[in-house]
Amino acid sequence: SAEILQADLAGLALQLARWGVTPEQLRWLDQPPTAAFTQAQDLLARLNAFKPGSRDNLSEHGLAMAELPAHPRIAHLLLRGQALGLAQMACDVAALLGERDIQRGGGADLHSRLALVSGESRAARGSHGGVQRARQLARQYRGLLRGKPGAPVVDPDHPRWLGALLALAYPDRVAQQRREGGAEYRLANGRAALFAEVDALMKCPWLVIADLGSRQGQREERIYLAAEFDPALFEGVLAEQVERVDILDWDEREQVLRAERQTKVGELVLGREPLPNLDDDARAKALLGLVRRKGLNLLTWTPELRQWQARVALLRQLDLDKEGQSEWPDLGDEALLATLEDWLQPYLGKVSRLSHFAALDVSSILRNLLPWPLPQRLEEWAPAHLAVPSGSNIRLDYSENPPILAVRLQELFGLADTPRIAQGRQQVKLHLLSPARRPVQVTQDLANFWRTTYTEVKKDLKGRYPKHYWPDDPLVADATARAKPRGT
Repeated sequence: SAEILQADLAGLALQLARWGVTPEQLRWLDQPPTAAFTQAQDLLARLNAFKPGSRDNLSEHGLAMAELPAHPRIAHLLLRGQALGLAQMACDVAALLGERDIQRGGGADLHSRLALVSGESRAARGSHGGVQRARQLARQYRGLLRGKPGAPVVDPDHPRWLGALLALAYPDRVAQQRREGGAEYRLANGRAALFAEVDALMKCPWLVIADLGSRQGQREERIYLAAEFDPALFEGVLAEQVERVDILDWDEREQVLRAERQTKVGELVLGREPLPNLDDDARAKALLGLVRRKGLNLLTWTPELRQWQARVALLRQLDLDKEGQSEWPDLGDEALLATLEDWLQPYLGKVSRLSHFAALDVSSILRNLLPWPLPQRLEEWAPAHLAVPSGSNIRLDYSENPPILAVRLQELFGLADTPRIAQGRQQVKLHLLSPARRPVQVTQDLANFWRTTYTEVKKDLKGRYPKHYWPDDPLVADATARAKPRGT
């Protein structure tokens, strides 16, 4: 497949921004994938390559990055390292990141590799070639850096500066240990990585990972090269990577609404502090988000209310015009979830715990959504109960379409045709029952049932229920809710 479909597009995105063009303005053999290009722009934004609020207008720092013949991560590291007075170390680190691992064995700590490049340690047999190439690349980087170096930091030889420089190149790979002494770390980009075998770096609660990846058959990414990291740097030279975010969300464990200000680096939370005064709009937004995640069953739905909802849906369906419009509102679950702000938000003032949702009178809230005279029409056109010839009022079940009228066969004697509702526009589906309320027949054509099927059904029922009334002509017989009509 074409390389551009799989490549890291950060360098391309930087150069296109330098030229002032977008991918859509150029002709390509293979168009850069939109998702990968957006990801590249996200990285450049984290490296301060753009002016504030822009995704294509380079800052002075971004223009300087574009001048260097190096990946944007490396260019950022070099320029910021020079500004910190750490140009030599930055060039050595950049060289290490541009080479394959120059040391065989000895763990994943990048400090040992840096000592080889800087000359503080001697290369082991078999490593001399890699060390020399890295030193040559470091010299080339030093030759590229122009301008006046920044004032050196107070303690340039402190080992924490390696972690700082790595974090400049890989802000998304700052990683926090999941448990003390463990092998697994969570990265600022939200992903996880672990050491495949015991390593001295596992004593470090924070790392910056320089090299990681997965091999075929492995589920988690493996850490191959990393350095210890001091999170105190986020209060100094790496303060730009820190953001403070007000979070108002549902605490699933405690089942309460939590409001807090989080100090974060990517997906890693450095600190939390409660927000005592909740903004009403933000609070409502969090609660509505919870309802959307968990669904409307978070509210108290009675069977009667679900039937009412289905009755409204039926009349709306029958009333739809060619443009899909109706005087009956759409009160289906999907529509209700999409319009929570309109009908539910006004009632959330006292909701802060999951149990508070149960106290909401959802039936009254929803019934208020029907403007007059629709509530009256609903009772007339889609009644909850239907009178049958026996005099009984039988509950209709609107959970299916057409609605179901489950009624004992004897209660329909004398009724010629299938009952209709909605001003005659909707037949019901008859579930004809035995005296023991067991299903005998399902039909929407009662007249045809009397004419073609009743005789056979009567024989069977007469055998099983001999004390009950089974007339030869059901159309002239009296309907009954008893075993036999009165007086027989």
